[in-house]
Amino acid sequence: MRGLRVMQGGGQDHWRVGCCLQRLWRLAAVMQRSMCPVCMHAGLKNIHINDNVLQAAFECGVQKAVSCLSTCIFPDKTTYPIDETMIHNGPPHSSNFGYAYAKRMIDVQNRAYFEQHGCHFTAAIPTNIFGPHDNFSIENGHVLRADLADKNGTNVTVWGTGKPRRQFIYSLDLARLFVWVLREYKEIEPIILSVGEEEEVSIREAAECIAKAMDFKGQLLFDESRSDGQFKKTASNAKLRKYLPDFQFTPFDQAVKEMCDWFSANYDRARK
Repeated sequence: MRGLRVMQGGGQDHWRVGCCLQRLWRLAAVMQRSMCPVCMHAGLKNIHINDNVLQAAFECGVQKAVSCLSTCIFPDKTTYPIDETMIHNGPPHSSNFGYAYAKRMIDVQNRAYFEQHGCHFTAAIPTNIFGPHDNFSIENGHVLRADLADKNGTNVTVWGTGKPRRQFIYSLDLARLFVWVLREYKEIEPIILSVGEEEEVSIREAAECIAKAMDFKGQLLFDESRSDGQFKKTASNAKLRKYLPDFQFTPFDQAVKEMCDWFSANYDRARK
């Protein structure tokens, strides 16, 4: 697992540093060479990486660390909307069991580092992310990406019934929010970064929106033999709105169109 983003000058300058996050000594060396006062951790793997990133941040005197969690960490059996106080209220969905617990432990570690050492380590919890420069693979792309990969008008198969509902956040909006979290958010407790509950859409609606944006002439097929996963993970953004009541999210249809336009213009070099 490689990749660490470090920032200097209050976030004015930033760059990505290639580093194996599973090798603590290498990670610490990168942080020391970079002299980075803050860092953002978005590693996709396990508790071992979490330990390394936070331990290296502590040992190198990083002033603030922001880790990226996921809404899949919330309990499977819960009430909706979910909020930041409910993370540890029950086991996660079986389809994300190991990953979810690994991500939950970041919150535990953040609190422990703060209580014992006064470290300003926190976490953000985005909902489903989509946008340009992403992975559009049919095999391993995410929900809104996989349906784009076939632009030739043949039928496209969407996994599941299309009934589950999700809150999608445009990557460009999320980037603005991450910068705000890094610069302005003072709490140790995580914060959900999401559009409002009223913006939740079904997988079918999302696929149809993509088809319209791509002027898709084929047929959308839903493979009901594939698992739907959790039916919904409706998240409250009340905490975010308390801080940023006037933040303007890009309308879903507009964001999908911008993503599709980017994909069409960059088809040869897009990840797929």
